[in-house]
Amino acid sequence: MISRRQFLKLAGVAALMPWGCARWQVAPAGVLLNDVHSGLNPTTVREVISVRSHEDIRRILERAIRERTAISVAGGRHAMGTQQFGTDTLHLDMRPFNRVLNFDPRSGLIEVEAGIQWPELIQASLAAQEGAAKQWGIVQKQTGADRLSIGGGLSANIHGRGLKLKPFVGDIESFTLISADGQAMTCSRSQNSDLFKLAVGGYGLFGVVSSVTLRLSQRQKLQRVVELVRIDDVMQRFEQRIAEGFLYGDCQFALDPASEDFLSRGIFSCYKPVDPAMPIPAQQREISEGQWLRLLYLAHADKTKAFEVYSSEYLTTNGQIYWSDTHQASYYPEGYHRSLDSKMKAGTSGSEMISELYVPRRELASFFADMRDDFRRHKVEAIYGTIRLIERDDESFLAWAKEPWACTVLNLHVSHTADGIERAAASFRRLIDLARKRGGSYFLTYHKWATRPQVEACYPQFSEFLRLKRRYDPQERFQSDWYRHYRAMFSDRL
Repeated sequence: MISRRQFLKLAGVAALMPWGCARWQVAPAGVLLNDVHSGLNPTTVREVISVRSHEDIRRILERAIRERTAISVAGGRHAMGTQQFGTDTLHLDMRPFNRVLNFDPRSGLIEVEAGIQWPELIQASLAAQEGAAKQWGIVQKQTGADRLSIGGGLSANIHGRGLKLKPFVGDIESFTLISADGQAMTCSRSQNSDLFKLAVGGYGLFGVVSSVTLRLSQRQKLQRVVELVRIDDVMQRFEQRIAEGFLYGDCQFALDPASEDFLSRGIFSCYKPVDPAMPIPAQQREISEGQWLRLLYLAHADKTKAFEVYSSEYLTTNGQIYWSDTHQASYYPEGYHRSLDSKMKAGTSGSEMISELYVPRRELASFFADMRDDFRRHKVEAIYGTIRLIERDDESFLAWAKEPWACTVLNLHVSHTADGIERAAASFRRLIDLARKRGGSYFLTYHKWATRPQVEACYPQFSEFLRLKRRYDPQERFQSDWYRHYRAMFSDRL
């Protein structure tokens, strides 16, 4: 977590970046793109075109029709399964499309262009409410990084660490979708509701999301409560915290296979509302950028020390006060693995790949017991892991939160060799099987290493999702390598 001051400083720096200046920025033909975190998705697109208006999007669509080519769309480029990239596509860079269009301080609805990222959104909403006695703030965002776009969050149906929240679909009032024929459509629960359900969590396959109206919630002051817990007891502790009125929380667990704490012990932090009059001290403890970089190094080099340092530092923040929106900010050093590889004298480059596994809450302890055995047996190198809760999503078509799950987020180290990538893929497939046998599932937003039986078991509606994509976009104008992968996988159903 970073402070509000650091968070707004990052937002201000972002506003000065080159893509905020030019109306059109066309990169040379044949541009190699990759995702920010794993770096495992190098994709050569035909051209990268920065977007600042609806008219820009329409012109690109007209061009794609003339050239008989497809369009791919990206914001922060954090998805790790090539959902945002398509080989030889015209690639829309949505980051310059980042204005706040409307804010209603009575209802707490805010309309933003889809390329806006979390720091810009939060900074703008705070500026619009300066001096107001009661203020609105975001409900949830992804943790771990901030420079992710709202349009991308909608397309992946992301989530945060709310204790009683459904995925991002619950925070979306409506959005504008530009279809393959250039028509701008308002999508909500009452207008074009089928497209609302498909596009939220639809990975950009049904059109370009140009603006999003979000439901904000009243900003609250929260107190952080931190403790060490056993994983076998963590669901009971979550239930207790929810009963006590806590709103956010997660549990980050130990990852050294040589330790008796391995996947058995975690640092459990939750946030409860406190009196609005309670002051927030100017100098609260926080992990500095330098400390984060050291923790990243220790997570690779000395996992027991990493957990000791992190949990010790976090315990010192017990009782601190935060705002409900800005406490969700995170520090993320882009490209950190290049310096790590150099420092550790790695023979090959590496990175981390994320996955999320979902199981019924009553099954969490047994899931961890099986995962513990699997990781030791197969020498899986986990770098980071946390447990969160999610409520059922009863709205989006390709819903991943089919019931109130316990959610396990894992970063596994991947060596960028053929063998290293296959080892990681095999590890994630085994994890999916461990979740499946408990009636659970996994998140599609990361790798695309799941087998067809795994996809069908976890997303039985998937082939229908692909058929509906073709119904709404018969020329397949909106494509990605992720879509092409699954189109080939399910070709006999289409």
